[in-house]
Amino acid sequence: MIAAQGEEGWRDEAPRQGPERRDEAARPSRQALEEAARPGWQARLALGVERRGGSSVLVRREHSGPLRVQKALYPEGPDVCHAIVLHPPGGIAGGDSLEISLAVGAGARALVTTPGAGKWYRSGGRQARQSLNVRVGEGGVVEYLPQETIVFDGAEAQMQTQVELAAGALFCGWEILCLGRTASGERFSRGRLDLATRIERQGRPLWLERGRLLGGSAWLDAGAGLAGRPVTATLLLAGRTVDPDWLAACRALPVADGLLTGVTALPELLVARCLAPGAEAARVWLSAVWQQLRPLALGKPAVPPRIWST
Repeated sequence: MIAAQGEEGWRDEAPRQGPERRDEAARPSRQALEEAARPGWQARLALGVERRGGSSVLVRREHSGPLRVQKALYPEGPDVCHAIVLHPPGGIAGGDSLEISLAVGAGARALVTTPGAGKWYRSGGRQARQSLNVRVGEGGVVEYLPQETIVFDGAEAQMQTQVELAAGALFCGWEILCLGRTASGERFSRGRLDLATRIERQGRPLWLERGRLLGGSAWLDAGAGLAGRPVTATLLLAGRTVDPDWLAACRALPVADGLLTGVTALPELLVARCLAPGAEAARVWLSAVWQQLRPLALGKPAVPPRIWST
């Protein structure tokens, strides 16, 4: 009941159901108007790693807006440069645009990760965007292993990845997507997530993938889609012919209850995917795949970044 004032003073009146009430409901909320008026963050980060003697050295670190790498880390010695990408706002909102570029020179090695889960917030209608551009010189190696990304219900997100490999270069990268805040029971019932990934060697495509996940779509529950799992994760190892032993080692890994997993070999590409009921289970399995592949394909024992344990 609401109160209305007429000639006889205040009286109780049932909520109106006519055109005036419908027009009022159709108006944008105050929160939506504030969101539309908020200028989005425009952030850029450019990193460069070069081989200097026996070390991979961070020679370029340029940024604008809220993206940072504080310093290079060497937990496994000077051969591999570790970098942690910081995004101080803690999440990406409608209108934000983040651009990350990484150039690794001939013979250099870099591992890039994040300090915690990324978040794509509910949008008031504006799209948010993140792009990653990676160039790897001859004989170089890049590992791009961010922690999971949580896509809030109502987010409007676009994620693009472009990788260019020179002769003998390798790329190993993963993406763990959590649709909705599963810990609180949230589902991805509205919104949109557009995905585009391209990996090429000397202009020749090794992997092209485009996808669109719509909130509330039947595809999220379909057996041919995400099978009701809110978490989807992919690891790509590109740039080297896949040894059958690598596949066998990855396929022999234990799989937790509720996970659907698959490991596939394509020309110069290994693809590992899983669907999971939660981010933790997906992260554990994908980390195990990486730990199997790193010594076999990348020639280094697996040394998980310390930030993953904090």
